[in-house]
Amino acid sequence: MMNSQNTQVINLVADIGGTNIRLAITDKNNNINQIETYQCQDFPHLTNVIHHYLKENSLLDAQVNACLAIACPVDTDSISMTNLPWKFSQKQLKEELKLNSLTLINDYTAIAMAIPLLNNQQKIKVGRGKTADKQPIAVCGPGTGLGVANLVNINNHWYCLGGEGGHTDFAPVDELDVKIFQQLKTTKKRLSYEQLLSGYGLEQIYQALVIIDNQELASTELTKLSAKEISTQAIAGTCPICQQALSQFCKVLGSFAGNLALTTGSFGGVYIAGGIVPRFTDYLKNSEFRARFETKGRMSHLNEQIPTYIITESQPGLIGAAAYLNQIFQ
Repeated sequence: MMNSQNTQVINLVADIGGTNIRLAITDKNNNINQIETYQCQDFPHLTNVIHHYLKENSLLDAQVNACLAIACPVDTDSISMTNLPWKFSQKQLKEELKLNSLTLINDYTAIAMAIPLLNNQQKIKVGRGKTADKQPIAVCGPGTGLGVANLVNINNHWYCLGGEGGHTDFAPVDELDVKIFQQLKTTKKRLSYEQLLSGYGLEQIYQALVIIDNQELASTELTKLSAKEISTQAIAGTCPICQQALSQFCKVLGSFAGNLALTTGSFGGVYIAGGIVPRFTDYLKNSEFRARFETKGRMSHLNEQIPTYIITESQPGLIGAAAYLNQIFQ
């Protein structure tokens, strides 16, 4: 796109995590082009990697509107990334890169903003329910932590309501939930859902089950399996305790997702994002995830109507950042 002075105007989007940064150019239809992925550790500062991208794509002379999705709080000018040594001022970053505009959003705001744009090839439905048009949407994502966000539609525009829903108190439902809760409470003052619904959480569920099943195994190497090893062995059927751990993980996720649905009236659907669940979509579909999602006492009839999906799109952060940026300039 060109402005009145024939200077190229571009929309730059980024998805910045603790390990990788993905950069791309988007258009007014939210199409994502020229995607590049860089290792964060290869650059001393965020300014350097964005400058490198613009230079490599011959865009240093363009007028750039940028929207950066980043895995840390963005409500102040001073930004300090949780898992990186990068620290910067939003104002200074804009000036150094000579950006036309700069918007920073939380990474889960970006994922949430992507949801209305996803087609059936970018998500997998789990169980029954039907999406209600323009109704609230909830998203949660087990990964390094447990991200949560909600979307509401006001006058045909989507707005994201962020928060720290993953840190709400874990509430046991069945007998095994109670046993896991009691075991983990021997070393923790408080248990949040994130303590179970994350990579670390799956490992904690497994370790608790090992101790519950056989006290003598508590100090062996069996208690030190990684989340990936647990899910891999569960799917392969080579480790009964791994299967039990992953099944319980799916149950707890169903309960938590069902709580989100009730809290916000998410008749637009509840979506599961993050890097963990897409590894075992079939396992989750065949688990008690949906049963726990729907089983809400007198309110069960409400959750029975609400659909649940797993996001399989590999770049939801970039798509959401594009949607956010385009909504600003509409």
